[in-house]
Amino acid sequence: MTTQHVIHVKGLEKSYKELRVLRGVDFSVVRGSIFALLGSNGAGKTTAVKILSTLLKPDAGSAAVNGFDVATQPADVRESISLTGQFAAVDEILTGRENLMLVARLRRLKNPGEIADDLLRRFSLTEAGARRVATYSGGMRRRLDIAMSLIGDPPVIFLDEPTTGLDPQARIEVWQAVRELAANGTTVLLTTQYLDEAEQLADRIAILHQGRIIVNGTLEELKQLLPPAKVEYIEKQPTLEEIFLSLVSDHGKHRVKDPR
Repeated sequence: MTTQHVIHVKGLEKSYKELRVLRGVDFSVVRGSIFALLGSNGAGKTTAVKILSTLLKPDAGSAAVNGFDVATQPADVRESISLTGQFAAVDEILTGRENLMLVARLRRLKNPGEIADDLLRRFSLTEAGARRVATYSGGMRRRLDIAMSLIGDPPVIFLDEPTTGLDPQARIEVWQAVRELAANGTTVLLTTQYLDEAEQLADRIAILHQGRIIVNGTLEELKQLLPPAKVEYIEKQPTLEEIFLSLVSDHGKHRVKDPR
């Protein structure tokens, strides 16, 4: 793995009995970028994240995070990452500030109150910090969940479908929080089934289909895979939805060339 790549995956395979979930997955993530792993339900996105976060062991292949091998150096990987699952893992009885302070204390960090106040400011939750989380909206809970993930300043954060079940306004709030993470130097690996989410956030997008990466590139590179439609001499660029549906439906008929 080069110093530029903070995540490197090669030939990753995973099966559950007869079901092959990952069939030789390859990708790398540049430090400080947002990388979207895009795919339908059951494509293998969460399995890949669980392997990268040392919660699952791969059947074959290799993966490294922040320079540490997930199989042979799991403790070092865990110190380098934070994982936010599909549902906010917050304590609704506690206030937002108390949730943050609790995690800071569990990590044995000094000045948990200062850490909590700083994160409340970063995620625009200062006014709500003294309220019980049970009173928070879905977007506020998700932002608090992500803020809790940042305690200890992990260089890499995995967000597994972070906007599942959120309304449009809450999704926009979470998108802004993710953008700020990358702007502050955090490497973000984001899994999503929402095409607009990948289009809005990602520096690079990999489409995972039937356990394989069928294409990996920037949004502009992916757009080049489909010819633009011309209507009355006005060139129309394909949307990410059109690209995704075309690649997934065509995969198996012919091999899609990676734009890299």
